[in-house]
Amino acid sequence: MLVREVMTSPAITVLQSAAVKDAIQLLERHSIAAMPVVDDLGRLVGVVSEADVIREMVVPDQRAHERPVRLTAPPFRSRVADIMSTHLLTVPSDTDLARAADLMTSTAVKSLPVVDRGQVVGVISRRDIIRLLSREDPRIEAEIDELLRQAGMDWLVEVTDGVAVVEGPADERERELARVLVCTVPGVVGVHFSSTRNV
Repeated sequence: MLVREVMTSPAITVLQSAAVKDAIQLLERHSIAAMPVVDDLGRLVGVVSEADVIREMVVPDQRAHERPVRLTAPPFRSRVADIMSTHLLTVPSDTDLARAADLMTSTAVKSLPVVDRGQVVGVISRRDIIRLLSREDPRIEAEIDELLRQAGMDWLVEVTDGVAVVEGPADERERELARVLVCTVPGVVGVHFSSTRNV
């Protein structure tokens, strides 16, 4: 499965010149943990996350401290460019989803901007992958059946916990074709073969 088949598109982005408050409202409105930051030409220049805004925008409560706590001296960080992260991890839309998942699990990032030819075309997040993996087995099975029927393959399929058991292909070439086709269906986590067909 490729990133473009799972990513959220179009991406919710924010201009680097936007007010931090605008970015906070976008994060809240769209229930997202981070979003790409772009310049006036739409080029990716950073990412702003919930952690960025929390770190910079939550002020100390004087009642919790014996001594007064001074707030940051003016000018306060009021623009997205002041708080965004410029350490960027991105993927192109034709990236293998497994590679994007590995990037997200081996780093602290929860989402990755998807960039093609210098433009943000989407975002792939952990939540997108969870949504994919949560698809119900009967729906996955029906999509595989239809895909194999369209390909002219008279094979039986049963899906349990995202694992497709394909009954029919006898030789290795047919099995490889079945594997390639079945793995394009969202929610498939594995493919097994059974060459015995019930009569």
